[in-house]
Amino acid sequence: MRQVWRWLLSAGTVTAVGASMLAQGGVAAAGTATVAGTATAAGTSAAAGTSAAAGTSAVAGTSAVAGTSAVAGTSAATRGAVRTAAAHQVHFAAARARAAAAVSAWTPVSRTLKLGMHGADVLKVQRRLKALKYYPGKPDGVFGQHTLEAVWAFKEAQGLKTSKNPNNIGMSMEHRLADPQAPRPVSSHTPNNRIDVSLRHEYLVLYRHGEVRLISHISSGGGYFFCDPPPNQGICGYAITPHGNFTALSFVPGQVKVPLGEMYNPVFFIGREFAIHGDSYVPLQPVSHGCVRIPNNIANFFHTLFTIPGTKIYIRRSR
Repeated sequence: MRQVWRWLLSAGTVTAVGASMLAQGGVAAAGTATVAGTATAAGTSAAAGTSAAAGTSAVAGTSAVAGTSAVAGTSAATRGAVRTAAAHQVHFAAARARAAAAVSAWTPVSRTLKLGMHGADVLKVQRRLKALKYYPGKPDGVFGQHTLEAVWAFKEAQGLKTSKNPNNIGMSMEHRLADPQAPRPVSSHTPNNRIDVSLRHEYLVLYRHGEVRLISHISSGGGYFFCDPPPNQGICGYAITPHGNFTALSFVPGQVKVPLGEMYNPVFFIGREFAIHGDSYVPLQPVSHGCVRIPNNIANFFHTLFTIPGTKIYIRRSR
């Protein structure tokens, strides 16, 4: 099965906006009913010739009853609509606040760090990346392949350019290490347990109980035309990673042989064809046949961080 999946989600957004407008109308109606009730009570009290104190008491009592009645008629719909309309913004704001609070102040290192370097400065960056939920491997002060993949993931998630000197840790990355931004959700769907995959920037974010647990570099479909090798050589298509809303279906441990090669520790989300899986070759560019590749060292534990089957996976090209 080789095809582009295009599922539009605009209907959900329109519904949320409409619900928000209805909610505002409900609040206005409740306020109007309360005021009208107060005015009626005041007029009745005056006609009865009651004392000023008694009139005040009657007005207060009538106002409370009228307000309660009006709100009771609209409160359920109002709360539900407001929650729906604001859920995405609340989740994003909370994630940004948690990210800022969880990380201590950062003092930039004194030099540009490059692949192959080692020392205290490298160790410091490794620990910082790990605290931010990127995975540089075991912090050991050596700028190796695992740390490089974490550097790529950081630059991709933070919106930093990777077209020039992508392997270096320079001033632009230092500034973001000092003031990191929470990953932006790839869709309006933000359940507490999910995996967001950005095909545009080539990274994924795994959320557990509403908290970021892992941010990883990926390599998705390369867009080239290919044909399966024998005995499936008649099956051809373009190397495109499908985008849409999916669910983690199954996990198969170890090296799994497939017509196009091997997958390491794959978590399948479409049948037994498309998966998030480990690979020894996860370059900066998208090169896969359509699956979502992650580094093998991350694939070692990736499947232990979420529920299989059941966890939602949101794959998007636009963010």
